[in-house]
Amino acid sequence: MILFHRKKGRPADTVDVGWVIDPDRDASFIWEAPHRLSRPETKTTHSKGVSICPAISDHESHLYEVCAPVDLHLRFGVDQKGEPAMTGIDGEMSSIRPQFLAKLMMPVHPAEWRHPRRPMLQIMTPYLFVADEPVYMTMFPAFYYYPEKRLPGMMLGGRFPIHIWPRELAWAFEWYDVTMDVLIDRGNPWFYIGFEAFDPSRRVRLIEAEMTPELREYSGGIRGVTNYISRPYSLFDVAKQRRPKTLLRPKIR
Repeated sequence: MILFHRKKGRPADTVDVGWVIDPDRDASFIWEAPHRLSRPETKTTHSKGVSICPAISDHESHLYEVCAPVDLHLRFGVDQKGEPAMTGIDGEMSSIRPQFLAKLMMPVHPAEWRHPRRPMLQIMTPYLFVADEPVYMTMFPAFYYYPEKRLPGMMLGGRFPIHIWPRELAWAFEWYDVTMDVLIDRGNPWFYIGFEAFDPSRRVRLIEAEMTPELREYSGGIRGVTNYISRPYSLFDVAKQRRPKTLLRPKIR
């Protein structure tokens, strides 16, 4: 079993988390680097202003933002077989070719929906986060972003330990009102991520990391396990036993 230790040369009050965009994915340049949440409109000179509330400031300082890689302009319908279908609505004016939009999306089978009238959609991303000491990561909806046209449903969040389970992120959406289109523009806030170290007082230092052969092999053991078993977290002990001592290697540019 791997024992985790703080790396030498880093302040004791910080923990390193690496982010990776899988370079083997097509068009990997469309995926932007995750960045710390910034809200410039919240500045104020009032001594009681909300923007200087320590609780709010501390909460926002722990969030990182991921932006949409493409224009996701989707409509719900049914195909020729009567099966649920999600298609682009921009036609020839779409910025993404239909076959590549279909490749990006992963509709969830109706039998797996949480509600029979709420279709679910997943978009697999090439983002992977990893740490060499205990860190949990949580995905959140972009709740600080107020779009011109609201989404007709909600994003489903998730939480898992990235030090033993560095899996590629999936954006999951539950479509509440199928009479409304999903309209997400490229470059707009898509979702947030937050991190919890074993000691919650420690700050996270997010750094770009290498997709090393060790990380690729290890994360490959995680990829797709839900296709074979129903409770993937039952594999945590196996993951701990097979984990290399080091998975996070900072990328040098």
